Amino acid sequence: MDLLLHITAGAAVGFAIGLTGVGGGSLMTPLLLLFGYPAPIAIGTDLLYAAITKAGGAISHHRRGNVNWRIVRLLVMGSIPTAMLVHWLLSQSNFQQSESFEGLLTLSLGLMLITTSIILIFRSILRKKAIENKPERLMGMLHGNRSAVTVAMGVVLGVCVTLSSVGAGAFAAAILLIIYSKTAAVRIVGSDIAHAVPLTFIAGLGYLFSGFVDGVLLLSLLLGSLPAIHLGSRLSNRVPERTLQNLLIVILLSLGCYYSLFNFIH
Repeated sequence: MDLLLHITAGAAVGFAIGLTGVGGGSLMTPLLLLFGYPAPIAIGTDLLYAAITKAGGAISHHRRGNVNWRIVRLLVMGSIPTAMLVHWLLSQSNFQQSESFEGLLTLSLGLMLITTSIILIFRSILRKKAIENKPERLMGMLHGNRSAVTVAMGVVLGVCVTLSSVGAGAFAAAILLIIYSKTAAVRIVGSDIAHAVPLTFIAGLGYLFSGFVDGVLLLSLLLGSLPAIHLGSRLSNRVPERTLQNLLIVILLSLGCYYSLFNFIH
């Protein structure tokens, strides 16, 4: 019965990813927490789930020439060492065995869900302002220091994704769309997905080595999600984008507020 439930959950999230391009960590981790899995197992399993599911998308974007590998390399320079450092810090003094560890992960998840929902609300406006080079001083600073800003963005993602499994999708893409306002949106999305694969894989390996990945759960989620992602992608052009985005914003904001408040109350 649990196996069927997990396959169905994987299919539901996979379908959402196919329709909207968002939903990996943002939906899967909260869903696994709802099923009663501890936060470290939910996040660790979801990170490896994301690495596998996004690999196909990265290959597809690469074949279409939609990946700017320079952007990917700059992000990796910041994100991968940071993810490894975060895992090293978490492994010290048996912190991973304490209740504070689960509280930290739950709080990080809540805050990142709220941040992602806010980013989704203002993404179009921020992109438009960036293209118009407004405000000029800020955009001048970003455009004049793109490499350094991109590496710094990688550092932020390394922390956020490792602690919450959220951030490598809508959040990262929205910020990159501002930093690289003159680059086609499809190339930014492709580059973001290509970067998400090694980041979620390395972050997931840290949880795996610490014993926080459920292999059977991971397999059952993939059994449901991989065909559902393909189906969602085929139907994405037939469903109003605004309706999907608004629904996703409401779900993410609600989940973010719940997990943030839950952490403080307990």
